[in-house]
Amino acid sequence: HVSAKSVGNSWDRYVFLVGLVEENKNLTKTISELEAELLFYKEGRSETQRLRKLLALKESLGYSSIAAHVIGKEQGALSKTIIIDKGSFDGLKSGMPVVAPPGLVGRVVHVSWNVTKVLLITDENSNVDVLLDRTRVQGIFSGEGLRGGKLKYITKNQDVIAGDVVMSSGMGGVFPKGLLVGQVRDVTKPDTELFLNISVTPYIDFSKLEVVLVLVSEEKGKK
Repeated sequence: HVSAKSVGNSWDRYVFLVGLVEENKNLTKTISELEAELLFYKEGRSETQRLRKLLALKESLGYSSIAAHVIGKEQGALSKTIIIDKGSFDGLKSGMPVVAPPGLVGRVVHVSWNVTKVLLITDENSNVDVLLDRTRVQGIFSGEGLRGGKLKYITKNQDVIAGDVVMSSGMGGVFPKGLLVGQVRDVTKPDTELFLNISVTPYIDFSKLEVVLVLVSEEKGKK
């Protein structure tokens, strides 16, 4: 016969185990909630850091600008555009330059009331008048999609090396002078051609782009 004491001990163990299971569930829930809260704060901190960098860039440019979030991307092999959450209602117009830390993103190509399409500098239809910071040699940065871009129309007798900084020249009247574009990755001298083959890696990682500045107009008293 099973004694009453034995039954009581078994019941106590059962109640204890049920309690442990319930406590474990509560602890697991608490851990999940804390992890979610930590993720929330980390994202908030990241957003703050992005906005601080954007503000620093804005203050250095001397342009009136409008901040916008990237809400869509069209990323083909050669076609590279993004969609931002500002439009004609906010004063945006076709042709306006778009920037983000640390430099040039592209230009506005299509504006709706509340959204805008931006052609990235890596799009095959994008061309930017640029110069090399070290030598002041001028050329054209042309988009090559996933490969970044290339410098065109720089003759073989010019001094160009890997690591050279490429920035907007201000020629053509589309982009302000001095915006960082990219860095020379590779230089070759074709035997049968007049110009150098120059590959360029953009400074901006467009796959991680979340916020941008649209340059609306130059501020008075600044050049």
